[in-house]
Amino acid sequence: MQTLFRYNWKVREEWYQWCEDVSSEELLKPRTGGVGSILKTLFHIADVEWSWIRSIQGKPDFQENFEKYNTLQKVRELDAAFRPEVEQFVLDWNVDLERRIFEDTLADGSTVTDAWGEVMRHVIAHEIHHVGQLSVWAREVGKPPISANVIGKGLMNTLPEGL
Repeated sequence: MQTLFRYNWKVREEWYQWCEDVSSEELLKPRTGGVGSILKTLFHIADVEWSWIRSIQGKPDFQENFEKYNTLQKVRELDAAFRPEVEQFVLDWNVDLERRIFEDTLADGSTVTDAWGEVMRHVIAHEIHHVGQLSVWAREVGKPPISANVIGKGLMNTLPEGL
């Protein structure tokens, strides 16, 4: 689990760096699919990650307003503010949390029940899904996308003896 979160964080940072050479107009340009633009998608990824982690722990959650974070610098700052809490939860993750139950009441009043492990995997897959959208949009901008390859990112720098 930790490896895939580290993967997402590393790829997200690479996307932030990719954005540094793209105009604000291009980052905010409405796109087909996703949540509307490159920058809004990066904001959404960080916000949703933090929201889910807080929600399964029963902590209060609130929706951040993108209009307050509509620059690359502000999105990065928000991500940096959220990351310590998310990272600590991920580092503290253990097998005993896998099947802990999370219940949520939806807007229509219905209740959904999922295991914490399912929610964590959803958070990982959610970001990977949106990174795929960013890759398509990168080509529209005329720049190569960030590699989605897990290999070569140094995510598992140390392996147990004998492996």
